[in-house]
Amino acid sequence: MNAEPRSFEQPIYVTRPMLPELAVFTKHLEAIWESAVLSNGGPQHVELEKRLHAHLGEGHIALFNNGTNALMTAVRALDLSGEVITTPFTFAATPHVLAWHGIRPVFVDIEERSMTLDPARIEAAITERTTGILAVHVYGNPCDVEEIERIARKHHLKVLYDGAHAFGTKVNGRAIASYGDATMFSFHATKLFHTAEGGAVVTNDEALKRRMELLKNFGIADEVTVKAVGINSKMNEIQAALGLCLVDEIAAEKAKRFALAETYRHDLSGIPGITTSRRLDLETDSLQYYCLRIDRNLTGFSRDHVYNELKKFNVFARRYFYPLCSQYEPYREYADSRSDNLPVANRAGDQVLCLPFYGHLGTANAQQICAIIRHILTGRAEAHVHAA
Repeated sequence: MNAEPRSFEQPIYVTRPMLPELAVFTKHLEAIWESAVLSNGGPQHVELEKRLHAHLGEGHIALFNNGTNALMTAVRALDLSGEVITTPFTFAATPHVLAWHGIRPVFVDIEERSMTLDPARIEAAITERTTGILAVHVYGNPCDVEEIERIARKHHLKVLYDGAHAFGTKVNGRAIASYGDATMFSFHATKLFHTAEGGAVVTNDEALKRRMELLKNFGIADEVTVKAVGINSKMNEIQAALGLCLVDEIAAEKAKRFALAETYRHDLSGIPGITTSRRLDLETDSLQYYCLRIDRNLTGFSRDHVYNELKKFNVFARRYFYPLCSQYEPYREYADSRSDNLPVANRAGDQVLCLPFYGHLGTANAQQICAIIRHILTGRAEAHVHAA
């Protein structure tokens, strides 16, 4: 057995936010101070909305103070009610926005490879109370958008996508947000592109965009008219300024992440029981996360064992998404939350491990993480060499 690989001196986390040069951000702050406009659709907000079309498509973009409020506003603007079909394999915000509106989230199992909502399971879950489908592009893996659209048309359902991980993702040459009635994007600091906190909804429906703009500003139409029960979910100028500083850095960050993805794929492929991410594409994938699946029946070790052992080397991976949303206290008593109804999602929840994935990490550190993982699983730290 080879010597144990070295630990990192400083903690290595699953992500690290891009930050602009402070001098660049300061110039934007100076413009904000000069205008004395801090919110309510100021110049920074307007400019960021224009710039994002290059990355999110030519649909109508509404900016928000965070992704959860963006998704909540879209749910209200689409008049969803009753029951909405969704995935248990996602972040808590996805079912929460439904429950917050008094809507019953109905959990349907996921596909094995993409880990997105399985269209083959959707129709059996539709009842007379179903008004929509809330699907998630997990890790930026696109849902089967064409089949979901076919089912939705057949049953007269609205389709809302949680695209928190899918910034810049394309399907069949089309921006991911061109599918469905609307798509939410998160601009949280953990995301590829961020505004510290923030989000957006993109839709092809101009009337829906106007309704969301109304709802995110208390339902206020003008100085004396309130037309709807809205909330305050507007993106402020400082958030927008940070986004404007980072929007030109996206291509460089993605190139660095692509190199990391290739390193992980190369150095970890071939270990029995380890499934690496499919080969990612620089132009069409978001490169938001890089995930492994660890099958304990083949490796002899559980995902949780690897997760805990990595900490001893100062590497803090994440078990996205464990536990499943269907296992959370507000939802666990639902009949559709039973493990026998969600076998693929439960298996993924027990196997997935997201590795550190951000441009500043660098390929040398990614290689070191691979050596540590190989040591944990095989007792050998050397990188695995194989034909690319």
